[in-house]
Amino acid sequence: MRQRLLAVAIERETDIVLARQRARTIAAHLGFDRQDQTRITTAVSEIARNALDYGGGGRAEFWVDAEPRLYLEILISDQGGGIPNVEAVLAGSYRSATGMGVGLVGAQRLMDEFDLKTGPGQGTRVRLVKYLAARRASVGKQELVAIGDMLTGAGAERLDANEELRLQNRDMVVQLEELQKRQDELSQLNQELHDTNRGVVALYAELEERADHLRRADELKSRFLSNMSHEFRTPLNSILALSRLLLMRRDGELSPEQDKQVHFIRRAAENLTELVNDLLDIAKVEAGKTVIAPVYFTVSDLFGALRGMLRPLLVGDALSLVFEDATSVAPMMSDEGKISQILRNFISNAIKFTERGEVRVWAEDGPEADLVTFRVSDTGIGIAEADLETIWQEFGQIAHPLQNRVKGTGLGLPLSKRLAELLGGGVDVISSPGQGSVFSLIVPRVYAHPDVAEEEVQWNLDPGRAAVLVVEDNAADAFACERALEGSPYQAITARSSAQARVALGRFSFTAIMLDIMLAGEETWQLLIELKQTEATRSIPVIMVSTTQEEAKARNIGADDYLNKPVDATALVHALDRATGRHSVRRVLVVDDDEVARYLVRQLLPRSAFEINEAATGQAALEHASRQPPDVVLLDLNMPTMSGFEFLERWATARGTEAIPAVVLTSMALGAEQRRQLAAASTILSKLDLSADTLVAAIEGAIATTSPPAS
Repeated sequence: MRQRLLAVAIERETDIVLARQRARTIAAHLGFDRQDQTRITTAVSEIARNALDYGGGGRAEFWVDAEPRLYLEILISDQGGGIPNVEAVLAGSYRSATGMGVGLVGAQRLMDEFDLKTGPGQGTRVRLVKYLAARRASVGKQELVAIGDMLTGAGAERLDANEELRLQNRDMVVQLEELQKRQDELSQLNQELHDTNRGVVALYAELEERADHLRRADELKSRFLSNMSHEFRTPLNSILALSRLLLMRRDGELSPEQDKQVHFIRRAAENLTELVNDLLDIAKVEAGKTVIAPVYFTVSDLFGALRGMLRPLLVGDALSLVFEDATSVAPMMSDEGKISQILRNFISNAIKFTERGEVRVWAEDGPEADLVTFRVSDTGIGIAEADLETIWQEFGQIAHPLQNRVKGTGLGLPLSKRLAELLGGGVDVISSPGQGSVFSLIVPRVYAHPDVAEEEVQWNLDPGRAAVLVVEDNAADAFACERALEGSPYQAITARSSAQARVALGRFSFTAIMLDIMLAGEETWQLLIELKQTEATRSIPVIMVSTTQEEAKARNIGADDYLNKPVDATALVHALDRATGRHSVRRVLVVDDDEVARYLVRQLLPRSAFEINEAATGQAALEHASRQPPDVVLLDLNMPTMSGFEFLERWATARGTEAIPAVVLTSMALGAEQRRQLAAASTILSKLDLSADTLVAAIEGAIATTSPPAS
């Protein structure tokens, strides 16, 4: 229901005051609060004044509608010349001497909706809308009629400019009081936030202090365990060595009682040594000092070593140790020693707590051969479900009569769990009393360093360039290699670990491999050996890059070349050319007496693709070419002593340079005769329009046209 309440003609100053009064009255009767009344009257006053001052007069109409919810709509129009630059005016960026646009922008901010239509010869029409609060959803037709009668009838308020000014001043005072109140509230809130921030800072400082205490306590504990373990090892080794001498009867026979006593001493020393070794291993893991050394190995070889190592633990024929065939399991690239240590713990525990039956060991590939699962099953005493968590805790042991005969440290399984997590995998157990147990170790087939294990590696190959695998964990060095090969026929594909390198080698074909010796947590000697022993990669040239000064070792193992860091771009491309038999670096001779022009050419040409030599005169260029012939000459025409025209004549007849192309770079305006004299030049480029792309294209084109066709 849209209904017009009132229309006011705006023809003189007093009409602006009248429109303002009527706007306030309507807003008050519709239920707008004091602040919204002030916003409405201010917006009406500003737009009405614009209509009078810039449009020569106009009309203000007041409408009420209830769709979508109750709102007051004011339409103010004029028949003036329109508003130029209306978009800039509404954006607040237009400024004029008359101040035009300030009222429009202010009214736009005060109202809920603001719409302006203007044009030359069409005048201006402004639509202002203010929505009533949701608590009053509608207004009846009779109420609207009553408001209209009040505004136009005998009861309409009289026009009093002084009274309107008083009301306007009152509104301003109320607004200032409201602003001051909000300013006080904001100041109080800022103070509360300041106090809260101080409390948070103090809390963080306390937490940091406690965290520092915990770090130091942890460091002290690890240092104590490490030092204690090392201090214990020396006397323990002495006890074991001396007891062995006694049992060997080197200094005479022992009585039966002495033999028993020495065996007790030796067994106690062995148990204590096992405890010390486990404590030291756990301390190293907690301190982050355990180094993972991935190597290439087969599960069959691992099982063979374990079989020979653990068979002596079997006593009698009541228990058998069975290793299933593992030839079908894919080779692994992980820390063989750590996996062997975990399986030894599993198998030795199984043998300890199994009196008869068998201990069986096998392995199987996981989904898509990304994981390898090792299992050790036994027919021993088993473990109750309530105790399954206890066995993974340090010093956690389960009371059982058999435990009295085969005491352990309670550290083997917790250590195995931590080692498995270091390898990127985990452990598990399924067991029940009297039914035996099955311990499982699940690890990735290829170990990935933590820095790159979670990284989704994306490689994009350019089919027009030769791919070079750059095995480099340092992001800055890898970026330097990528930049060095920009503009060359080679494209760098970066791998941050040996594991990533193997993934890349399985996906793509590479022209060469750049191999850093020291990567995070590993050295790449094993990868180099693997590359040179594998049929698929044996023929790929490998360039070792490092700061270790181990060139002799690298070449002895099979590296094709060796570069010291930091690697120069030109040296890198030259090394790749030597290794691959390519000729990628173009020798360019720049002949120009202007040093600035020569500098510009150096900056435009990629250093990885061009070896640039300079000559300030034609004679110097001829002498240089006789010693080291270039692939192309970049020639200026206007030079002293010998001009570019004369140089080309001698260049075409000189022995050894007649087939070398020349590209002319000049700022001269050439006539037909001059161009005829330059017929021997492959290309003529203007220095004014010179760019990297045009210069590189001209050089490559000149070389291509003079090179002999491929047979």
